[in-house]
Amino acid sequence: MLFHRIQPDPVHAVECTVPRPRATISQTSRQKIKINCPSQSHFPATTRDNIHFDCLAVYPPHGRQKTLNMSEQSTILLAGGGTGGHLYPGVSVAQALQRLLPNVKPLFLCTNRPVDKAILEPTHFEFVPQPIVPPVRTVTGLLKFWKSWRETKDLIRRVLVERKAIAVLGLGGYAAGVAVKLGASAGLPAAILNPDVIPGKANQYLLKYVKVACCQFQATTEHASAADRPKLRMTGCPVRTEMTPLPPRAQAAQRLGLDPALRTFVITGASQGAKSVNEAILAALPDLNLQGWQILHLAGRDHATTVLKAYREKAQPARVIDFTPEMADVWAVADLALCRGGGSTCAELIACGIPSILMPYPFHKDMHQRANAKVLADAGAAVLLDDLKQSLKNARQLTPLLSPLLHDAPRRQAMAAAAKSLGRPDAADAVAKVLLELTSSTMPTEPVAGHS
Repeated sequence: MLFHRIQPDPVHAVECTVPRPRATISQTSRQKIKINCPSQSHFPATTRDNIHFDCLAVYPPHGRQKTLNMSEQSTILLAGGGTGGHLYPGVSVAQALQRLLPNVKPLFLCTNRPVDKAILEPTHFEFVPQPIVPPVRTVTGLLKFWKSWRETKDLIRRVLVERKAIAVLGLGGYAAGVAVKLGASAGLPAAILNPDVIPGKANQYLLKYVKVACCQFQATTEHASAADRPKLRMTGCPVRTEMTPLPPRAQAAQRLGLDPALRTFVITGASQGAKSVNEAILAALPDLNLQGWQILHLAGRDHATTVLKAYREKAQPARVIDFTPEMADVWAVADLALCRGGGSTCAELIACGIPSILMPYPFHKDMHQRANAKVLADAGAAVLLDDLKQSLKNARQLTPLLSPLLHDAPRRQAMAAAAKSLGRPDAADAVAKVLLELTSSTMPTEPVAGHS
């Protein structure tokens, strides 16, 4: 049967809309009218002269300085979402911020995808869904993206002012772009998380706006321009606090409905599942000797029913889960894993010391997941297996790699130790300290209004 998550008490997802201002002002009027407005450009030029705009502040590079008063409650924005790979590291940073400075309130600027709500609600952090949608290279897709970008700009402008934001952290992906760019342009300290060896398009675009890029892998320096390299900090990629340390194996197994006495083979395609990973292991099953092992398969919400049916047809016992936010329990019972090569997944594998076979997502042009997986493989922490995009081909190359690993405990132990040696369990604190360092730097006392 499918594993059903226990729903936590819901928290408010705050949605803000900013209507475009409308005003009719006599051009001959000598009296200045004060109006709260996110953008002067919404008014005709002949009208602007008669309006005092109470807008976002732009901090000049030179001027009288003061140290930010961190005793007052302020907001740090964490922008990004759409996948667990973007959100889970952000949650870890938010938790670290609250430990280090309780007066700072993290606010997530996420997407409208259901996975964002599923991940963020249990944390009880406040989150604001943004109207931004991913860019699609068609005329209609680009028009939708442009429209959603404009709507998101209005939302972010209002959030920056109303929530007394003092910094912004981009979590990666298209949902980070507007907040990081606008925040940095308004004078806020801005940083990004970069968990992949090769920065994605959004992070490449945002590098010119931020002061710091918090990176997981030293190899990222090979993929950054000479101008951007001074901004790179090797902080590691944050993982969830409950993973350091992991919960007791027996308790985790009980919560997942597993036998703690058996070794556990975990298959996961991350928060959304991975169809080709699912199909590869199902096609390989007839040739595997699984004596002494049990399977825990995180198949993804769109694939769980099909995967469960396939296990039943093959008479292979397996615990099939569509999705769970309790990945600490999953890694606590894992003796071997078959995964994608996303930055967040790699961070969890090395933080928890899990030996793995990595099948990177094959459809990215830059093959950034493969670059991540290669770092682990080169260190002896993982086996790299290219996804050939066809289940039987994948099964034929998976079986001779997986079969020996299932029955070679010393090799798995060596891979686990190698993984641990790459881990940065303090990564969340390191990123949080970068943000606090940026916000505690000097800021001007008299901002110049008028930025749009």
